[in-house]
Amino acid sequence: MRRPIQSLFVLSAIGTLAACGGTAPEQALFGAGAGAGTAAVLDGNILAGAVVGAAGNVAYCQTFPDRCLK
Repeated sequence: MRRPIQSLFVLSAIGTLAACGGTAPEQALFGAGAGAGTAAVLDGNILAGAVVGAAGNVAYCQTFPDRCLK
């Protein structure tokens, strides 16, 4: 039963990451949420997941602004 719940959280995190946000702080916030959520589901370090998610989302959205949903 735990596996379907984990899958739902991972898909939610990926969906959150796809919603980049219009500004760099929004992008960092969305990425941090997705990274922390994914780390929690995968039993990883939540703080590290948030940092990596924030940095990754900002970098992606700044590099490819036309691919980000706003």
